[in-house]
Amino acid sequence: MDSKNLLIELGTEELPPKALDELAIAFCTGVRDGLQKRGIAFDADSAHPLWSPRRLVVRIDAVALEQPEQSLERRGPAVNAAFDASGAPSKALSGFAASNGCTIEQLEKLETDKGSWFVYRSVKPGASTASLLPTIIDEALKALPIPKPMRWSDLDYLFVRPVHWLVVLLGDDVVDGEVLGQRADRMSRGHRFHHPQPVWIANADSYIESLRAAHVLVDPEERQARIRAEVERVGGALGGRARLRDELLAEVRNLVEWPVAIACSFDRAFLQVPQEALITTMESNQKFFPVFDGAGRLTEHFIGIANIDSRDPGEIRKGYERVIRPRFADAKFFFDEDLKTPLGDHQAALANVTYQARLGSIWDKVGRVSLLAQVVARRMQDAGVAIEIPLVERAVKLSKCDLLTRMVGEFPELQGIMGRTYAHAQGEPAEVSNALDQFYAPRFAGDAIASGSVAQALAIAEKLDTLAGMFAIGQKPSGNRDPFSLRRNALGLARTLIEGALDLDLDALVRDAIDRARLDAERIGLDSKSKPEPAFDGRAVGAELFQFVLERLRGYYADQGIRSEVFDAVATLKPTSLLDFDRRLRAVVVFSALPEAASLAAANKRIANILRQATEKGIAIGHDVDDAALEAGAERALKEALDAAYADFAPLAGRSAYVELLTRLAALRAPVDAFFDAVMVMSEDPAQRQNRLNMLNVLRGMFTRVADVGLLPTSIAG
Repeated sequence: MDSKNLLIELGTEELPPKALDELAIAFCTGVRDGLQKRGIAFDADSAHPLWSPRRLVVRIDAVALEQPEQSLERRGPAVNAAFDASGAPSKALSGFAASNGCTIEQLEKLETDKGSWFVYRSVKPGASTASLLPTIIDEALKALPIPKPMRWSDLDYLFVRPVHWLVVLLGDDVVDGEVLGQRADRMSRGHRFHHPQPVWIANADSYIESLRAAHVLVDPEERQARIRAEVERVGGALGGRARLRDELLAEVRNLVEWPVAIACSFDRAFLQVPQEALITTMESNQKFFPVFDGAGRLTEHFIGIANIDSRDPGEIRKGYERVIRPRFADAKFFFDEDLKTPLGDHQAALANVTYQARLGSIWDKVGRVSLLAQVVARRMQDAGVAIEIPLVERAVKLSKCDLLTRMVGEFPELQGIMGRTYAHAQGEPAEVSNALDQFYAPRFAGDAIASGSVAQALAIAEKLDTLAGMFAIGQKPSGNRDPFSLRRNALGLARTLIEGALDLDLDALVRDAIDRARLDAERIGLDSKSKPEPAFDGRAVGAELFQFVLERLRGYYADQGIRSEVFDAVATLKPTSLLDFDRRLRAVVVFSALPEAASLAAANKRIANILRQATEKGIAIGHDVDDAALEAGAERALKEALDAAYADFAPLAGRSAYVELLTRLAALRAPVDAFFDAVMVMSEDPAQRQNRLNMLNVLRGMFTRVADVGLLPTSIAG
């Protein structure tokens, strides 16, 4: 079938930069889906979106010029109801034939399990792709994720921004059609200032180059690469290195069509302000790239990206420097004023800031976290961690005070950072000041956990209280709704325990946190004279929260290449220490790579089934094995192998040497296989059957001290 390359370009006013990627990708997906739904063939690998601030573009190669023929089948009345007693066709049958433009004799019969039916079958010629494209484009645009569409002029159309032109080319030909009030054409538009004239587009293949000649880089990857190269070049010329965050690069590329880097600077006096505040202003508010020296210190230089190759770049530089100066002046004022007030003086005012209606103020939360942090710190001490509890208490008391500073009021993203800065400037111990920033970690995927024992104790207590409080009042995440970031808090809590090598009983900590949160919720409820609530089952809620934290680790380990079966083999035992969970998991990964693993997994699965079925029959299974009742051969050989393994088992289990333990148990493969080949477990002799079941129970107990090996794959281990 003949095919041609397709180009669709929708030209608009400047589109919202943060939504532009999603809009362009969704538009391309919608066009692809529309072609597929209509059976139109195309090169799927070539289909990709292009975009710039003023256009959404879809480019697809080898699009078939016609639909294939379509076989149609329309079902009519049932055969047993299609004729009357005299054999004459019913009105339903006659009407069905007439509606299809055929005679009754031309109808066919369809035999199904539920009876026979008259059907009309026909072949419909495929429509031309060109005739279908306007509808496909319209459907794709209507499906875009646009929360607040707008109208423009006196038109009835709705879209994210006013639409000004439309290019639709199939090969060299313009596709006739209209979308959002724009008639399809081949005339695109170039850069708003460098090339305001229309741009002739011959076909899809020449599109990118035609726009490049008109000062538009329509490929977002090309624009981003140009921005990166320009910023690196200018940063080097300034004698430093610009910070190039991927998120900022992606946003800036959606603000310009022809990027040009402009070197700028500010008054060095502003460098007295904490550099995080200056960086936030440059990156988040103004979309500029800060420049650092070789030692990683912020310099007075920054780089802006203009959307024009100006004859007088100095004027652009002056504009960039002018807009940043008042923001920096504000930051310096806030910083200087904040330093006049000791951080701790903000504590009392926290009681006037609501954390959550049923859980009280931020100061109520600080009180709960303080008690939890002391418990966590004592248990860390018991586990051999060097930590000073008075420092933990001081860090908790100051942990939320920076929320009431002028700087954080203006730049909320600096919470924690400013707490650390002010605490350090006001002479707090280094462990305390660092903890005020670190306890928020990890802040995002891939971020490191809190460093230092004081910060880790505070991080654990803070995340525990957030989770326990929401679960205690029934505010668990549902679907995409998670306003208190409980999933992120749960993973951060788990990572802190595991990566911090903290062997703490999470189950006990969760129950303690649930109890404290519930007491506060009940106290606040009584104070507000709210209606009494139904009975609260703290143990059940605690178990639910523990499982919630555990489930967050599934993706964490999947990212490390650990299979879900391995995770489930350990998770089913619910180790209360997540560090212990991690050690078991790593041991099972090693075990599952052994040649004996698949056979032992199958044997454990078989043993679990035998023991379950015996229990269902009312047989009480124990651990006592009568050696004298064992038959010679495979049965006695397995018992001897078990005894030998058990002698090594106890000391290995005592020091949680799970890798060595499972490796030792792997030696049981041969006697276990031989046992099942030669021995009938469910013997007709009750005493013999009981003895064998007890022996299998001992064997399974040895394996499940580490993990439920029976959940591992029984064919190919790993």
